[in-house]
Amino acid sequence: MPKISQTGLHVPASPIRKLVPYAEAAKRRGVHVYHLNIGQPDIPTPDEALAAIREVDVRTIAYTHSAGIGSYREALARFYTDRGLPLTAEQLIVTTGGSEAILMAMLATCDWGNQVIVPEPYYANYNGFAMEAGIEIVPVRSYIEDDFALPPIEEFEKRITPKTRAILICNPNNPTGYLYSEEEILKLREIALRHDLFLLADEVYSDFCYNGARHHSVLALQGVDEHVVMMDSISKRFSMCGARIGVLASRNPAVIDAVLRMGQARLCAPYVGQVAAEAALRASKSYFTTVHNEYEARRNFMIGALNRMEGVRCPMPRGAFYAIAELPVDDADRFAQWLLEEFELDGRTVMVAPASGFYSDPAAGRRQVRLAYVLNIDDLRGAMEVLEQALKVYPGRC
Repeated sequence: MPKISQTGLHVPASPIRKLVPYAEAAKRRGVHVYHLNIGQPDIPTPDEALAAIREVDVRTIAYTHSAGIGSYREALARFYTDRGLPLTAEQLIVTTGGSEAILMAMLATCDWGNQVIVPEPYYANYNGFAMEAGIEIVPVRSYIEDDFALPPIEEFEKRITPKTRAILICNPNNPTGYLYSEEEILKLREIALRHDLFLLADEVYSDFCYNGARHHSVLALQGVDEHVVMMDSISKRFSMCGARIGVLASRNPAVIDAVLRMGQARLCAPYVGQVAAEAALRASKSYFTTVHNEYEARRNFMIGALNRMEGVRCPMPRGAFYAIAELPVDDADRFAQWLLEEFELDGRTVMVAPASGFYSDPAAGRRQVRLAYVLNIDDLRGAMEVLEQALKVYPGRC
């Protein structure tokens, strides 16, 4: 029998999805599962996008330009420019989801065997993208005791080697919900300039900043146009995860040229998704306001409920719609599986994402879970009731 490649053998399973079989089994037993494990919002997609899908009137769904439909890129350029991030359509490549944008950014900036420094905990799928690109993620640890703030710049510089090509951040952060301050972003600018590194920024959650806090995009930095690559997506902004439309933005023409050639190899991003995404940009300001306020209310409810539970610690996220909570359990992976296999409260249980998969060393997240507050408050209330009771009777409670 032919052998599977080393990449095929070692690409890690998603910690967000690896417990799905246990959740499916629980559902077959008639148990209602509250999904706090994945960032799949229950917020409605804008009516403008849904109408555009229904009104698609073509006889053949054909390839589009490899960089994306021209009118959509023009609309995107206006969207970012209106937000104080001046871009042209030529500085944007439409991708098949934000995931492809991240992978392409790695491939365009790094050679096989190069290194990318990433603050951890970090989005677990970065591991898979890095393995596919043949590069190494070098973690620099942030800590729950510091609310997962950016580690000191000295810690970044300790990890820079001749193989280092880039720093990658997610801002606001998935999985912690931490929002980097302007001072922290400026420190990253300094280190990118001093060591001639790329600064890659996953800014998918930039619309979700709370308590009046402001998002500071790497695209707003001065004097680093050649260094900066930003990745974005419609998945969370417009609750359109299944449309699979993302974007890569850079004012570095060599990066755009490289990514375009990669895009030509996969031909194009989905046509219908781009049509819907362009229409979504016409959503009213009230849509954004309503969605933002809803997430802020969910955040306040869930984090408050968690911190009232005995033995639980959870920093207040300033952005995105995730939080990392430390639980009084011996092993969060075991606890998450136990919730689905052995525990229920009035026919209900909760699915969480063990945080071990968001660290390079799984032991660092052994007692932590990532929770996504993407459910309405009534469902969050039910989920918190279940979680609190489960923690009281879990056999491995610390």
